[in-house]
Amino acid sequence: MQAAYPYIWYFFLYAFLGWCAEVIFAAARKGVFVNRGFLNGPLCPIYGVGLVAVVALLDPVRDSLGLLYLGAVLVTSAIEFVTGFLMEKLFHQRWWDYSDMPFNIGGYVCLLFSLIWGLACVLIVDVVHPLIAGLVSHIPQKIGWPVLIALLVLMVVDYAITIACVLKLNRRLSGLDDAAKRMRTVSDSLGEGLADGAIALRKKNEALREVLRERQEKENFVERRLVHAFPGMRSLKNKEALEAFKEHVRERREQRKKGQEEARNKNRE
Repeated sequence: MQAAYPYIWYFFLYAFLGWCAEVIFAAARKGVFVNRGFLNGPLCPIYGVGLVAVVALLDPVRDSLGLLYLGAVLVTSAIEFVTGFLMEKLFHQRWWDYSDMPFNIGGYVCLLFSLIWGLACVLIVDVVHPLIAGLVSHIPQKIGWPVLIALLVLMVVDYAITIACVLKLNRRLSGLDDAAKRMRTVSDSLGEGLADGAIALRKKNEALREVLRERQEKENFVERRLVHAFPGMRSLKNKEALEAFKEHVRERREQRKKGQEEARNKNRE
């Protein structure tokens, strides 16, 4: 366990720094705060796993810039590919997609970002990691282990909450998709009957629309956050329902922003 102690710290520190980098990048692009990453807390575990793997596996070649760079490209690409593939299979969602980028593999990784990750890892191994390692070496294990255990527990709880919300969202999307299909079936049948039949079908159609609206209104904080954190997310089973849900979340966000601006203007008056 003593050998694992610094690496667990590296994982959490790099997961946190990765989250900070994602937030800064999103803020620079969109001008607003976006809580990036799969978890609700300030951690992007893929950064923690990736950089710990780079530090641990590539230490023997750290003095060779070319081998270090090539190894970093391969290690980070492999981790990103496996993570994207497993998340898609587990949750039936494509969380990021490089399909429009040249030289991509299944949309999970692409050459451009792999090369960028390689450069970033070389910089981290040569400049950042010595500082991180020095910081961790000054944390006594009597203090460090309780802190790490608390962080691990919080992360497990965060994973449990997030996964439960994703599974709930998938069930709701399936329900939305079924309702939308029934609604289209009813709409297609409107012109086939006489007046009374058409009116009855229209009422049924309106009832289905109300069900659709009610199910959309039930989104929770985690679902809204995931939509904002992964704007390119797409569902493999309920594509139309997810796109409608994402549009609903965006509209609700715009309404909230408009309401907040109106409230600020009233306060100024």
